[in-house]
Amino acid sequence: MGTGGTRALVIDETGCLVASAVSDHAAFRSPQMGWAEQDPEDWWRATQETIRRLSSSGVDATQIACIGITGQMHGAVLLNARNEVLRPAPIWCDQRTQAECDGITAKVGPQRLIELTCNAALTNFTLTKLLWVRKHEPTFWREFRRFLLPKDFVRLNLTGETVTDVTDASGTLLLDVANRKWSSQMCEAMELEVSSLPRICESIDISAEISATAARLTGLKAGTPVVGGAGDQAAGAVGLGITRPGTVSATIGTSGVVFAATNRPALDPQGRIHTFCHAIPGRWHVMGVTQAAGLSLRWFRDQFAAVGTTGDAAYQELCEEAAKAPPGADGVLWAPYLMGERTPHLDSNARAALIGLTANHQRRHVVRAILEGVAFSLRDSLSIFSHIGVPVNRIRLGGGGARNSLWRQIQAEVYGMDVETVVAEEGAAFGAAILAAVGSGAWPSVDQACESIVKTAARTQPDPANIRRMNEVYTRYRRLYPALHSIFLANR
Repeated sequence: MGTGGTRALVIDETGCLVASAVSDHAAFRSPQMGWAEQDPEDWWRATQETIRRLSSSGVDATQIACIGITGQMHGAVLLNARNEVLRPAPIWCDQRTQAECDGITAKVGPQRLIELTCNAALTNFTLTKLLWVRKHEPTFWREFRRFLLPKDFVRLNLTGETVTDVTDASGTLLLDVANRKWSSQMCEAMELEVSSLPRICESIDISAEISATAARLTGLKAGTPVVGGAGDQAAGAVGLGITRPGTVSATIGTSGVVFAATNRPALDPQGRIHTFCHAIPGRWHVMGVTQAAGLSLRWFRDQFAAVGTTGDAAYQELCEEAAKAPPGADGVLWAPYLMGERTPHLDSNARAALIGLTANHQRRHVVRAILEGVAFSLRDSLSIFSHIGVPVNRIRLGGGGARNSLWRQIQAEVYGMDVETVVAEEGAAFGAAILAAVGSGAWPSVDQACESIVKTAARTQPDPANIRRMNEVYTRYRRLYPALHSIFLANR
């Protein structure tokens, strides 16, 4: 259950894709600058549609052994005592809560906050959204009884149960990530009732069963088990086989994420990366996030690209044009801060910038600069991984950045090493299906399931000369944010 739509898929006992279906969501609302909201009922509508489409494609719902759920993280679905939605849900990219972040940090203390939750306070996290509603919308808050994360609102409608999993709960700022349980200290400090938090489970544990009501609406079989599932990043990492330390994923969707599994909660003292529970019991992960990765290219396509095609074909046409520009885009740089930035700057007020233009530059230079700027922003996360001792031996690509040959090549040369793609790059839904398969007993562990299912499709090797060029340009890129910061502050 993503930002733009919901996807359902079925895999068989060998991990092969049997069928899939997609249903779009209504565009998210932005009533004020920096706000981003969606209607949770629209997610449930899309879920019903995709599941029914699977049945119409020949899938026998009575043969489904287990269901996994994944979805966009950090959103806040506020419910009343009857589990009715109180207001549109602020979602992951909503940036209105900087004052709440500052208040959390001041009240708890920056170091104590990292000790309790393994993370710094960011506008994306769920707790900040709850505090904003409490302060600004007291009428809704008086009716508030509990919250759910986006995918768990879908689970509520499927099963009648209010449950989340440890990976998604990690992004609330209310989880004791090191011990994989809700933090009573954070609830007390924020004056939140523990009863307002959903029950928590591991990603492969059976969390609930399909209700009779949901069975009538979807065609699923009542009583079918539903595992805890995972937030989209952890589930996507499972789908790419990122389960053990050493192999790292770089995924470019609307946002961009660099993700590494760890055997311990690896912490950045400055809080520039997130430390969350992984979808595998007893493991954690670190991830750095670029707010506007694929969104950068989509924004350019929608606003400025007079190409002759639409959709994915338009992206391909733009990338073919960008391939005609040299590495480094003849000096053009893109700072991809269209939605503020998380890693490494933790700055919701950061703004995007296109730097270095001359009269000689053409559209191909701008598009190439955008592709490179997104890759540079992801390299920032890899640099932090190195600093805190997280190994990076292999990089697997996912999302739109894996599907285009130029963007694969640019990433290989920006990261300075081979990059891989996998045979079945089916995204987070595929990872959720693997978790369901493990929960049903089809495989004894997530590790063994991924070893059996996830296979490397191809490797892209960097050109050594271009690595040197990208290192030079990356040095210039690193100077962009400090140079622009005073301008961001002046526009607050």
